[in-house]
Amino acid sequence: MMMRCGLWFLAILSFSPLYFCRAQIAVAIGQNFTGSTYGVDSDGLPADANGAIGPNHFVEFVNGRFSVYVRGRGVRVKTMTDREFWLSAGVDLTPGLDITDPRIVFDPNSGRWFAVCVDLPVDPNEANRYLLAVSATSDPSGAWNAAGFKVDSDNGNFGDFPTLGINPDGIVLGADMFDANQNNTGGSLTAIPKSGLLEVPLSVADRKYFGGLGFTYGDILQPVVNLNATADSADVLAVSDVGFDGSPHSTLVGSRLEFGTNSPVLSLPEIISVPSYLLTEFPPQPDGTKDLDNGDCRFSATIYRVGDILFGVHSTQVGARGAIQWFKINATNFALLKSGIIADDALDLFYPSIAANRDGTVVIGFNGSSATTFVSSYAVTGDTSSGELTFGKPQLLKPGMASYHDNGGVGTSRWGDYSATSVDPTDQTRFWTIQLYASSSNVWSTQITELITTPVRLQAIHSGADIIVSWPAAASDFALQHASSLSPGTSWTAMTPKPVALNGQQIVTISASDAEGYFRLIRP
Repeated sequence: MMMRCGLWFLAILSFSPLYFCRAQIAVAIGQNFTGSTYGVDSDGLPADANGAIGPNHFVEFVNGRFSVYVRGRGVRVKTMTDREFWLSAGVDLTPGLDITDPRIVFDPNSGRWFAVCVDLPVDPNEANRYLLAVSATSDPSGAWNAAGFKVDSDNGNFGDFPTLGINPDGIVLGADMFDANQNNTGGSLTAIPKSGLLEVPLSVADRKYFGGLGFTYGDILQPVVNLNATADSADVLAVSDVGFDGSPHSTLVGSRLEFGTNSPVLSLPEIISVPSYLLTEFPPQPDGTKDLDNGDCRFSATIYRVGDILFGVHSTQVGARGAIQWFKINATNFALLKSGIIADDALDLFYPSIAANRDGTVVIGFNGSSATTFVSSYAVTGDTSSGELTFGKPQLLKPGMASYHDNGGVGTSRWGDYSATSVDPTDQTRFWTIQLYASSSNVWSTQITELITTPVRLQAIHSGADIIVSWPAAASDFALQHASSLSPGTSWTAMTPKPVALNGQQIVTISASDAEGYFRLIRP
């Protein structure tokens, strides 16, 4: 048996024992259904598509709507407006107050769901609040406990674009701060030990606010979601600049919050050198317009820590098109391990989100559009072999239906402001992503998709005078090839007949007299 990175090799020599090995990942679409729709479920512009998978449910939390779906069936078993959600969880909301920017994550360490938004007071001079909720159990359709507290407990400044991170010790909230004159003053962080959050009523009395950070700690602070069982530090990652100056930038900023036994302590920021990134241009749509706001270079979606590796993704410009830049960063010293670009020959790509499992499989969900493609939902899957992370081709999850405009033809159309991808806590080979797509000319809808990642194992058994070779049906785009040896220059030939799909496998039956030699699976 021989194996080369990215391929399967199977040796069948004179009825000798047969072997198999693991190489590439095949991806199948599981549950794939539409969630909320503008004008039906929500009047939010933009949607802020967000959600996460848990043991038995997928929870969608977008601007204007909270919904719970039963996994395996895609059936919505609970739904309410975001205002109804926060009121039922125990938060006082004054009439006319608005709520925005939802984030949600399931924490397997505590078996609870954590959600956060910020409110928008009627009086613009009034300090706004974080709204923080924790589920009473692992069932998100049941009771929740919540509290509201000032984003800036020191000066009462306004906090925008909240971010949510979690580790076994506690949670970390981030916000983009603005003073009374609406000047952007940089980021802030709030660390809250988890113990008080699991009480009834929920307690945030032990929280610690880190304000006045400016941009030294980066632009848009994204606390890391760390679902490891051990209580590692609470990492924070940010770009050094979101790119509005139109110049390329080539640094990220990392920092850590140590909870410990005393009050949380924030480390000094550390600069991370990376390949340059650049603010994206607005993407084209089939009606010839380019007015869709596709965001900037910030980390808009969750950054995940798996073991000692941080996985992050953001948007950048490559040539004439918007693209995606991903990072693998050592969480112990913030050293860049790997980075790369996901780009397409025709599509502009934007609003990406990333998740990774313990086996090194990585899924990135995102939007794409072009002069011939309406804004659609996509995902791309990568696999780690010999330390190298390699991605396949983008996979269409839901096609858009029209060129999208929410502005009546004047100015910029809002989209995003982010999406979400998460790993199934009960099965690490399954990923879930929630993305937007244009369901009509001025209507967004969310698409919730399960992606099943299957290691492509090439197997063979004797059956009378035949050899039956099989591999997972999800790898239907792989081709079986044969060679008489592995000597340099040996040519590989495609096997016939074509495989037959049966019981979740691709199956080829070969006469044993023709089977001596080597077989491999390869994605053309």
